[in-house]
Amino acid sequence: MAFTLPDLPYPYDALTPNMSRETLEFHHDKHHQAYVTNGNNLAKGTEWENKPVEEVVIGTFGKNQGLFNNAGQHYNHIHFWKWMKKGGGGDKLPGKLEKQITSDIGPIAKMKEDFIQAGVTQFGSGWCWLAVKDGKVVVMKTLNGENPLVHGAKPILGCDVWEHSYYIDYRNRRPDYLKAFVDHLINWDHVAEMFEAAMK
Repeated sequence: MAFTLPDLPYPYDALTPNMSRETLEFHHDKHHQAYVTNGNNLAKGTEWENKPVEEVVIGTFGKNQGLFNNAGQHYNHIHFWKWMKKGGGGDKLPGKLEKQITSDIGPIAKMKEDFIQAGVTQFGSGWCWLAVKDGKVVVMKTLNGENPLVHGAKPILGCDVWEHSYYIDYRNRRPDYLKAFVDHLINWDHVAEMFEAAMK
Protein backbone atom coordinates (compact mmCIF):
# COMPACT_ATOMS: atom_id res chain seq x y z
CA MET A 1 0.00 0.00 0.00
CA ALA A 2 1.33 3.41 -0.94
CA PHE A 3 1.16 5.98 1.86
CA THR A 4 -2.14 7.86 1.91
CA LEU A 5 -3.23 10.88 3.92
CA PRO A 6 -5.86 9.79 6.46
CA ASP A 7 -8.88 11.99 7.05
CA LEU A 8 -8.94 13.83 10.36
CA PRO A 9 -11.16 11.92 12.81
CA TYR A 10 -13.01 15.17 13.70
CA PRO A 11 -13.92 18.50 12.04
CA TYR A 12 -11.15 21.08 11.61
CA ASP A 13 -12.60 23.31 14.33
CA ALA A 14 -13.25 20.50 16.86
CA LEU A 15 -10.14 21.17 18.96
CA THR A 16 -10.55 24.93 19.42
CA PRO A 17 -9.50 26.87 21.45
CA ASN A 18 -6.57 24.51 22.21
CA MET A 19 -5.71 23.89 18.57
CA SER A 20 -7.19 26.12 15.88
CA ARG A 21 -8.80 25.26 12.58
CA GLU A 22 -5.95 27.12 10.84
CA THR A 23 -3.30 24.99 12.57
CA LEU A 24 -5.07 21.76 11.62
CA GLU A 25 -5.55 22.89 8.01
CA PHE A 26 -1.85 23.68 7.62
CA HIS A 27 -0.56 20.79 9.70
CA HIS A 28 -2.78 18.06 8.26
CA ASP A 29 -3.45 19.27 4.71
CA LYS A 30 0.00 20.70 3.94
CA HIS A 31 2.65 19.20 6.25
CA HIS A 32 1.29 15.67 6.59
CA GLN A 33 0.39 15.61 2.89
CA ALA A 34 4.00 16.55 2.06
CA TYR A 35 5.34 13.59 4.11
CA VAL A 36 2.97 11.26 2.22
CA THR A 37 3.87 12.65 -1.21
CA ASN A 38 7.63 12.76 -0.57
CA GLY A 39 7.60 9.33 1.09
CA ASN A 40 5.85 7.75 -1.90
CA ASN A 41 8.21 9.45 -4.36
CA LEU A 42 11.31 8.32 -2.44
CA ALA A 43 10.02 4.74 -2.06
CA LYS A 44 9.18 4.40 -5.76
CA GLY A 45 11.28 1.72 -7.45
CA THR A 46 12.93 0.64 -4.17
CA GLU A 47 12.37 -2.42 -1.97
CA TRP A 48 10.22 -0.19 0.27
CA GLU A 49 7.57 0.64 -2.32
CA ASN A 50 4.09 -0.35 -1.06
CA LYS A 51 5.45 -1.77 2.24
CA PRO A 52 3.60 -1.04 5.52
CA VAL A 53 4.72 2.23 7.09
CA GLU A 54 6.06 0.59 10.31
CA GLU A 55 8.26 -1.70 8.20
CA VAL A 56 9.60 1.25 6.19
CA VAL A 57 10.31 3.27 9.35
CA ILE A 58 12.27 0.46 11.03
CA GLY A 59 13.99 -0.74 7.84
CA THR A 60 15.23 2.64 6.61
CA PHE A 61 16.44 4.04 9.95
CA GLY A 62 20.13 4.92 9.65
CA LYS A 63 20.20 3.70 6.02
CA ASN A 64 17.98 5.91 3.88
CA GLN A 65 17.59 9.20 5.71
CA GLY A 66 15.28 10.93 3.22
CA LEU A 67 12.76 8.10 3.07
CA PHE A 68 13.03 7.49 6.81
CA ASN A 69 12.29 11.15 7.63
CA ASN A 70 9.08 11.14 5.60
CA ALA A 71 7.94 7.63 6.60
CA GLY A 72 8.65 8.42 10.26
CA GLN A 73 6.65 11.61 10.14
CA HIS A 74 3.82 9.88 8.27
CA TYR A 75 3.64 7.17 10.95
CA ASN A 76 3.83 9.73 13.77
CA HIS A 77 1.05 11.86 12.31
CA ILE A 78 -1.31 8.95 11.52
CA HIS A 79 -1.46 8.49 15.29
CA PHE A 80 -1.09 12.14 16.32
CA TRP A 81 -4.54 12.96 14.91
CA LYS A 82 -6.04 9.99 16.79
CA TRP A 83 -4.24 10.90 20.01
CA MET A 84 -6.42 14.02 20.23
CA LYS A 85 -10.14 14.56 20.59
CA LYS A 86 -12.62 17.24 21.55
CA GLY A 87 -12.88 17.37 25.33
CA GLY A 88 -9.84 15.13 25.80
CA GLY A 89 -7.07 15.25 28.39
CA GLY A 90 -7.69 15.19 32.10
CA ASP A 91 -6.84 12.57 34.71
CA LYS A 92 -9.45 9.92 33.98
CA LEU A 93 -7.47 7.14 32.28
CA PRO A 94 -8.70 3.64 31.43
CA GLY A 95 -7.98 1.41 34.46
CA LYS A 96 -5.21 -0.91 33.21
CA LEU A 97 -3.31 1.97 31.62
CA GLU A 98 -3.53 4.10 34.76
CA LYS A 99 -2.34 1.20 36.91
CA GLN A 100 0.68 0.55 34.66
CA ILE A 101 1.66 4.24 34.48
CA THR A 102 1.36 4.64 38.24
CA SER A 103 3.46 1.55 38.81
CA ASP A 104 6.17 2.44 36.23
CA ILE A 105 6.38 6.25 36.43
CA GLY A 106 4.43 7.40 39.47
CA PRO A 107 1.21 9.37 39.99
CA ILE A 108 -0.57 10.63 36.84
CA ALA A 109 0.47 14.20 37.73
CA LYS A 110 4.15 13.16 37.66
CA MET A 111 3.73 11.35 34.34
CA LYS A 112 2.18 14.50 32.81
CA GLU A 113 4.95 16.67 34.24
CA ASP A 114 7.65 14.33 32.86
CA PHE A 115 5.91 14.19 29.46
CA ILE A 116 5.64 18.00 29.24
CA GLN A 117 9.26 18.34 30.37
CA ALA A 118 10.42 15.91 27.65
CA GLY A 119 8.66 18.06 25.05
CA VAL A 120 9.94 21.36 26.44
CA THR A 121 13.54 20.11 26.57
CA GLN A 122 13.55 18.49 23.11
CA PHE A 123 15.97 20.88 21.38
CA GLY A 124 14.78 21.93 17.94
CA SER A 125 12.17 19.79 16.20
CA GLY A 126 10.96 16.46 17.49
CA TRP A 127 8.44 14.60 19.61
CA CYS A 128 7.81 13.59 23.22
CA TRP A 129 6.36 10.18 23.96
CA LEU A 130 4.86 7.64 26.29
CA ALA A 131 6.08 4.26 25.08
CA VAL A 132 6.26 0.67 26.22
CA LYS A 133 9.83 -0.58 26.53
CA ASP A 134 10.71 -3.95 28.09
CA GLY A 135 7.16 -4.25 29.41
CA LYS A 136 7.19 -0.86 31.15
CA VAL A 137 5.69 2.53 30.30
CA VAL A 138 8.44 5.13 29.88
CA VAL A 139 8.65 8.79 28.87
CA MET A 140 10.90 9.44 25.86
CA LYS A 141 11.79 12.22 23.44
CA THR A 142 13.14 11.96 19.91
CA LEU A 143 14.49 14.39 17.36
CA ASN A 144 12.92 15.23 14.01
CA GLY A 145 10.85 12.30 12.66
CA GLU A 146 12.27 9.58 14.91
CA ASN A 147 9.92 7.63 17.17
CA PRO A 148 10.19 4.89 19.79
CA LEU A 149 9.92 2.13 17.14
CA VAL A 150 13.56 2.74 16.17
CA HIS A 151 14.72 2.74 19.80
CA GLY A 152 13.36 -0.67 20.78
CA ALA A 153 10.04 0.60 22.14
CA LYS A 154 6.39 0.88 21.07
CA PRO A 155 4.78 4.32 21.13
CA ILE A 156 1.42 4.67 22.88
CA LEU A 157 1.20 8.51 22.99
CA GLY A 158 3.14 11.21 21.17
CA CYS A 159 3.05 14.98 20.94
CA ASP A 160 4.53 16.83 17.98
CA VAL A 161 6.83 19.66 19.09
CA TRP A 162 7.82 20.84 15.61
CA GLU A 163 7.04 24.56 15.47
CA HIS A 164 4.42 24.09 12.75
CA SER A 165 2.27 22.18 15.23
CA TYR A 166 1.88 25.12 17.61
CA TYR A 167 3.31 28.38 16.23
CA ILE A 168 0.04 29.73 14.77
CA ASP A 169 -1.74 29.32 18.13
CA TYR A 170 1.03 29.67 20.71
CA ARG A 171 3.90 31.45 18.92
CA ASN A 172 7.05 30.42 20.83
CA ARG A 173 5.21 29.24 23.96
CA ARG A 174 5.86 25.52 23.60
CA PRO A 175 5.20 24.79 27.32
CA ASP A 176 1.69 26.31 27.03
CA TYR A 177 0.97 24.17 23.97
CA LEU A 178 2.14 21.00 25.74
CA LYS A 179 0.06 21.83 28.82
CA ALA A 180 -3.04 22.39 26.65
CA PHE A 181 -2.36 19.07 24.86
CA VAL A 182 -2.12 17.16 28.14
CA ASP A 183 -5.00 18.92 29.92
CA HIS A 184 -7.52 19.25 27.08
CA LEU A 185 -6.66 17.18 23.99
CA ILE A 186 -5.33 13.68 24.75
CA ASN A 187 -7.61 10.87 23.61
CA TRP A 188 -6.82 8.39 26.38
CA ASP A 189 -8.95 5.70 24.70
CA HIS A 190 -6.59 5.60 21.69
CA VAL A 191 -3.61 5.57 24.07
CA ALA A 192 -5.17 2.62 25.91
CA GLU A 193 -5.74 0.74 22.63
CA MET A 194 -2.09 1.18 21.64
CA PHE A 195 -1.00 0.24 25.17
CA GLU A 196 -2.99 -3.03 25.04
CA ALA A 197 -1.44 -3.88 21.64
CA ALA A 198 2.09 -2.97 22.84
CA MET A 199 1.80 -5.23 25.92
CA LYS A 200 0.94 -8.35 23.86
